[in-house]
Amino acid sequence: MLKAEDLKVDNLGERRIRSPLRFSLPGEDPGLLFTPDEAHLLYRADFARPEDVQPELAFEKAGPREYIVFEPERTTAAIVTCGGLCPGLNNVIRSVYLQLHHNYGVRRVLGIRYGYQGLNPAAGLPPLELTAEFVEPIHKLGGTVLGTSRGPQDPKVMVDFLASQNVDILFTVGGDGTQRGAHEIALEARRRGFPLAVVGIPKTIDNDIPYVWETFGYKTALREAREVLDCAHAEAKGVRNGISLVKLMGRHSGSIAAGATLASQEVNFTLIPEIPFALEGEGGFLDCLTQRMRARGHALIVVAEGAGQEHIPGESPGTDDSGNPRLKDIGAFLKDRIAGHFRRLGIPVTLRYFDPSYIIRSVPAGTEDSLLCDRLARNAVHAAMAGKTDVLIGLWYNTFIHVPIPLAISEKKRLSPTSEVWRSVLLATGQPARFGK
Repeated sequence: MLKAEDLKVDNLGERRIRSPLRFSLPGEDPGLLFTPDEAHLLYRADFARPEDVQPELAFEKAGPREYIVFEPERTTAAIVTCGGLCPGLNNVIRSVYLQLHHNYGVRRVLGIRYGYQGLNPAAGLPPLELTAEFVEPIHKLGGTVLGTSRGPQDPKVMVDFLASQNVDILFTVGGDGTQRGAHEIALEARRRGFPLAVVGIPKTIDNDIPYVWETFGYKTALREAREVLDCAHAEAKGVRNGISLVKLMGRHSGSIAAGATLASQEVNFTLIPEIPFALEGEGGFLDCLTQRMRARGHALIVVAEGAGQEHIPGESPGTDDSGNPRLKDIGAFLKDRIAGHFRRLGIPVTLRYFDPSYIIRSVPAGTEDSLLCDRLARNAVHAAMAGKTDVLIGLWYNTFIHVPIPLAISEKKRLSPTSEVWRSVLLATGQPARFGK
């Protein structure tokens, strides 16, 4: 259960330096446009009775502080991007640099190469010193100009390296694995008495970080996934007894599969990790698919990569470099099971299988994600310059907040089977709430 102490944000110390930011017009009080630490946002905005309001459960609001910890001209910041690719990584790098350099006057900003590997000197990946000329065009590109990698590094080694480079601020752009590493760096720096601000910018195309309403890249992923689904639908309808099967991202969360289904409005079955399904038997998935094919002669199926793992035989493939369990390939498994099922029934089908995951991950950010990246990045810089540490920038009720990293990595955000989104998926597809009896 969430407690008030879980929402407390760590600070490096007293803020004594007046911020160089100037927002006010002549005659206005400049202090009105800064955000005080006392400004908060309720964790729960909905309530049935006034007595249900819990003012002690509130996030600290993000935004520029009037006084800061670091003297900008003497500050060195570093940016690292980790994990899988996601639309918007370059936008974040660019906006972090521009906010630091042009608005705060920070002269030295380092780009750490290939994720946390770049914080280990043994990897032989010296950091890049970013410039305005370097970052100017990068928001038009997919991927990350700094490179990325998966897997942890020794926090003692990473903090040694950061100290050797006189880094005061580290921005960690990544998902829960990246932020676990950020937390370990913050803890090691605190043990040493090293005043390092560690600020996370949440990146997960699956949109599965808790206490973060939406992560960048998600809207672009939906746009790209919808195009795939529309093409897959055309393929299914273009032949007699056509079936198109599309596997989308989502190890633990069906957010992309559900969102793309609603965006397309052409999907007939959506399978997600949060809702187990029966494969065989009366009312099972294959039975419902058979009924659909006999009635309509075509079908479009979306499956999230983490769905149906319990149906796939064989031992677990182990873990990846980040320590996450490797998934069995539900797409290839379903493709074979569907084909075998209709073969046994003597019903000829034309089955097309699509796996666009890596294409979707590597495209440049769309308009909405570009805006979100810029705002996340700028609020991350405000937090870091104010001495906030071991903190993540989140979006909650359309307001930017400070989320303590230990809280952000304590669980996974998942799609609720009783949510309005999933109810809409059921209405859009016409599939049963549960497959099987």
